Amino acid sequence: MSLRPLLLAAAAIPAILAFSAPVSAAELKAVASFTVLADVVHQVGGDKVRVATLVGPDGDPHEFEPSPSDAKKLKEADVVFVSGEGLEGWMDRLISASGFKGKPVTVSEGVNTRTMEEDGKTVTDPHVWNSPVNVKVWVANIEKALSAADPADAATFKANADAYTKKLEAMDAYARDKIGKIPEDRRKVLTSHDAFGYFGREYKVTFLAPLGVSTESEASATDVAKLIDQIKAEHVKVYFFENSNDPRLVKQVAKATGAEPGGELYVESLSKPKGPTPTYEKMFRFNVDQLAGAMSKGS
Repeated sequence: MSLRPLLLAAAAIPAILAFSAPVSAAELKAVASFTVLADVVHQVGGDKVRVATLVGPDGDPHEFEPSPSDAKKLKEADVVFVSGEGLEGWMDRLISASGFKGKPVTVSEGVNTRTMEEDGKTVTDPHVWNSPVNVKVWVANIEKALSAADPADAATFKANADAYTKKLEAMDAYARDKIGKIPEDRRKVLTSHDAFGYFGREYKVTFLAPLGVSTESEASATDVAKLIDQIKAEHVKVYFFENSNDPRLVKQVAKATGAEPGGELYVESLSKPKGPTPTYEKMFRFNVDQLAGAMSKGS
């Protein structure tokens, strides 16, 4: 046999293999309700999933007003993720307006939630992501939903979820180490609204706030006066602003109590890509550093 037919046959092999190889599945379209959740979906989905967020960077998920472009995003989505526990009060209206036919995946299902009193009612605290222990539950729910939507890439989603869960465990250990060095009687902080309950529960930090779980609530003069008395009685030394809401009330309380500014915390929203907290991991570690640094000065 001459060399030429052999060369031609060899050259044809890659083309035959390429033709016979299964075509990769189209990129899955996912929509997440807000930036923190969008980032965690991205960590699990990797390059197999294109993730869009409804509430953008530095946005407040409590007071979000959806636009027609949000309805379009939702209608085109293969899978939609919400945190749940009352955070996204606007989602049902948006689903109706968009014509989205699926059911959103509630990633906080299975989290050991905490309840609190607000306006005479018992409510569930929706800010579960401020503890990476809870976000491990998110990751398991996200992996399950993505694998159901795209079974061909289930192994990739599992590998990504396992790797990210290890990161979450490292974040939890980091917080325990940093905050564990501060005497418990110094672990007291004033913030804008009651969004750090899960962080407080996990790392034994007391957070005081003029507003409840939602920034839509309004603090009465009596509530603010009680808070000022409590802060004085408990010798709270430091206060923080939040990137996604109005700082005026916390400034007013701080002025009346003598608490010093500790900086800004990222509570319900990531920063823009060039900001200090463009991912959930960076956001959590940034908050730990800010809080630990401020509480250490007080001690």
